Amino acid sequence: MPAMSDLFGLTGRTALVTGASRGIGRAIALGYAGAGADVALLARGTTALEELAGEIEELGRRALVLTCDVTDRDQLRHSIVSAITEFGQIDILVNNAGGFSHAGPFVDLRPQDWSEVMRLNFETVVFLCRELGRHFLKRGSGSVLNISSIAGTAGVPMLSTYAAAKAAIVSLTRSLAAEWSSHGVRVNALTPGWISTELTKTFASDPDASAGLLSAVPAGRWGEPEDVVGAAVFLAGDSARLISGACLTIDGATTAYAGGPAMLQFLGLGRIPA
Repeated sequence: MPAMSDLFGLTGRTALVTGASRGIGRAIALGYAGAGADVALLARGTTALEELAGEIEELGRRALVLTCDVTDRDQLRHSIVSAITEFGQIDILVNNAGGFSHAGPFVDLRPQDWSEVMRLNFETVVFLCRELGRHFLKRGSGSVLNISSIAGTAGVPMLSTYAAAKAAIVSLTRSLAAEWSSHGVRVNALTPGWISTELTKTFASDPDASAGLLSAVPAGRWGEPEDVVGAAVFLAGDSARLISGACLTIDGATTAYAGGPAMLQFLGLGRIPA
């Protein structure tokens, strides 16, 4: 029986994390380093990546800063080559980069709005899975962790582009898991709920909007990026060696709670009882 430190550690592993300069990506990169992994850091902000690399090196691990626009295929391909050259191999891929710059009624969305969101959130995942998938399949091992969202498992008014892209990630995760598991390559996803990040700060900083959102979160609070780290380390390591095709939800029971605010009102409750 392996020691618990081996099951839940990542010593000797190397990871590549996109969108690593802030939020969930930054937290996962630090969490992996804390668990013993060396980490290649991808994002557009060089200064933020260098600061993160310094924190990782203080933990005794190696960090590689790769300033990269993930929507630029040439930059991505160069970053992958640089990471493999530096570390010798990549064991874990975390597809975290994503976001949206426009929201609104479905009928008002332009084809450009769709293409921009799909390119950033989904096509980038496809490209990285294909490029590093070859690396993993050749070696007969590897772990892919795709960061989706509860937006990809339920309808989200005014965010149809983002929700559709995140739903596509869930489907891709399951398809690749079914295709690659016999080759020793695992593919899983996380579907976080309302996490306090740069992407959600507009909602979180508005008291009325925040209260409205949290009324449908039984846990009663915004998640923090650190709340995602344990699941990310677990799915990357040997403790999850038979887990592939899983989509682990981290949302304070939001998606488990069928009624939301309307059900509370129906029951005559102003809040979830303590």
